[in-house]
Amino acid sequence: MINPFKKYRIDRLFFHSFAIVLIALIVVTAWTSYSNSSKALVQTTSHYQQQLLDELNNEITTRLVMIEQISLSSSRDSELTNFLLNRQDEFERYRSRGGVESALANLTYAIPLIQGIDLYMDNPIPSERQSYIQFRNLADLNKQVGAGCLEKSDFCWSREYNFPSAQGEVPVLSFSRKIISENDYLGVLVVHIKANEIRKLLTGNSDGSNRIMADSEGQQIMKIGDAMDQNDWSRWIDLKSNKSGYVHIPATDGSRDTLLVYSRMDNSIWTLIEFTSWKQITASSLKLAEWIGLIGIAAVLLVLLLTHFLSKQFTKPIKNLVTAMRMYSVGGDNVELPVDYENEFGYLFSGYRKQNERIEELYLSLERRYEQQRKAEIEALQANINPHFLYNMLDQLNWMAIEAGQDELSRILELMGRMFRIGLSNGNSFITIADELLHIECYLEIQQLRWGEGLEYRIEAASGLQELYIPKLTLQPFVENSIVHGFNKQRSGYVSIVMERLDDALHIVIEDNGAGLKQSGHSPHKRHTGGYGIRNVRERVAGYFGENYRITLREREEGGTRVEIMLPLLTEPPAGKD
Repeated sequence: MINPFKKYRIDRLFFHSFAIVLIALIVVTAWTSYSNSSKALVQTTSHYQQQLLDELNNEITTRLVMIEQISLSSSRDSELTNFLLNRQDEFERYRSRGGVESALANLTYAIPLIQGIDLYMDNPIPSERQSYIQFRNLADLNKQVGAGCLEKSDFCWSREYNFPSAQGEVPVLSFSRKIISENDYLGVLVVHIKANEIRKLLTGNSDGSNRIMADSEGQQIMKIGDAMDQNDWSRWIDLKSNKSGYVHIPATDGSRDTLLVYSRMDNSIWTLIEFTSWKQITASSLKLAEWIGLIGIAAVLLVLLLTHFLSKQFTKPIKNLVTAMRMYSVGGDNVELPVDYENEFGYLFSGYRKQNERIEELYLSLERRYEQQRKAEIEALQANINPHFLYNMLDQLNWMAIEAGQDELSRILELMGRMFRIGLSNGNSFITIADELLHIECYLEIQQLRWGEGLEYRIEAASGLQELYIPKLTLQPFVENSIVHGFNKQRSGYVSIVMERLDDALHIVIEDNGAGLKQSGHSPHKRHTGGYGIRNVRERVAGYFGENYRITLREREEGGTRVEIMLPLLTEPPAGKD
C-alpha cells in the first residue's frame, strides 16, 4: 500500500485532508441531527395523536353505545313485540302499527343522530315513502347493507353507505338487532344514524387528517382523507389486543413511508386509526439537517480558504528549500534562503547553510587530497624505477654467477628474479593461480637449496583452477611462517599446499609438520594471528570479499600447523581492485 505522505505534495495532502475530515464531520452531524430529531418528532407526534384518538374513540363509543342501548330497549318494548307476534285482528294490528311507528318516530325526533329506523317483519303494513319509519318485509333483509353479520350475531354495525331518503341519498351507518321474544325470532330492528355526525367526531379539529374507524373484526366502517386500504394496514395491527400504539410502515411499491397510530379501548369495539406521511413528520428534521448542511458548507469553504492559506505558508519555505537544493552547485551562484524565520523552518535553513559550508570545506579538502594523490602517484611511478633497477641488477648478478661457475647461486638469483617479476605483476592486485603457484614454487626451491635434502614440499591444484584469479602473494606469508618459525629448531620439514573447489568457493589448505602454534618459539598469540605478512593477507581478504570468506590457523593433531583459506572463485579480477 502506497503511503500518500510519501508520494503527493504536502500542500495538497494538507488541503484535501482537512476538506475530507470537515465534510465527513458535517455529514455525520447532519445525519445524526436528522435521525435523532426525527425519532423525537415521531414519538411526540404518535403520543399526541394517540391521546387525541383515545378521546375521539371514547366520544364516538359513547354515541354509538347510546344507539345500541336505544335499539335494545326498543326491541324489548311490549307493544312492539305484540305487534310483531301478529296475533291481533286487522283493526287492532293497524292500531298497534300506529303506536309502534309513533314510538319509533319519537326516537328519531328526540335524537338528531338518528336518520331513520327500519323494522323488518313478516307481513308488514307498508309505510309512507317519506316517513322516517319504514316497515319492511323480513324476506328483503338480505338487501339491507351489513345485515349479513346477523347470521353469526344478534346485532352488528354496517359500514358507511348511502341510504335513500326523502332528502335524497344520505350517508349512514346502520345498527341491526334481532328481535326475539320467548325464543321466537320476530324480526330485525335497523337504526340508521347520520354518518356525517360520526365523521365530524372522527375528524375532530384536525382538518386534512387521514383516519379510519374499524370494528372489532377489523372491518373498515368509515374512512376520511387519503387513508390506506384495509389490506395494507390490517396486517400491522393486532386487533385482539386492547392496547393502543403506533407503527412505522415502510414504503413499498407505489406507496410511501407512513406512521400508523391506532386507538383501542377496553370498553369499546372500535379501533380508530390515523395515517400520517413520514415525510410530513420529518420535514422539520430534514429542514434542520439542510440548515446544518448549509452552515457546514459555509464553514467548510471558510476553513478550506484558511487551510489553503496556512498550507501555502507551510509549503512556501519548503519549496524555497527544495529549489535551493536543486539549484545548488559548489562555488556557483546559489539561491539565498530567508533569514527572518525563527521557528523550525529557521532551523532547517540554518542547518542547510551549515551543510553547504561543510560541503564547500569538504570539496576544498577533496581538491587538496586529489593534488596530494596525484603527487603520490607520480612518486609511486618514480619509485617503480627502483624495483626494475633491482630486477636488472639480479639478472646481471645471475650472469656473473654463471661466468664464475656458481651454479647454485645462479639458480637462486634466477628464482629470485622470477619471484620479483611476479611480485611486480605490472602493479595488479590479482594474479592467476598459476602465477601464484609459480611464485611459491620459486620460494620453496630457494629454501630447498638452503636446507638441502631437509625440506620437502607438495603442491596440488587441479588444472581447472589454474586460470582463476587470486589476491597476489596470498600463499607466501604462510609458507614463510612455516619455514622460519615452524622449522627453526628442526633439521627437516614438510610443507603441503592443496587447492580444490568446494561448492562455489576456492578451498586452500597449507600444512606443515613443524613446531605448531604453541611451540614455535614465538608467542601463541602472535603465531595464531600471524605477523605482518599474515595480518596483511587477512586484511586484504576481508577488504576484498567481506566476512563470508576467511582464514583460519589451528594445530594439527599429529603436530604442526594447518591453515585453511576460503576464497571466491574468480574467473577475472574484480572491477576496481587492480
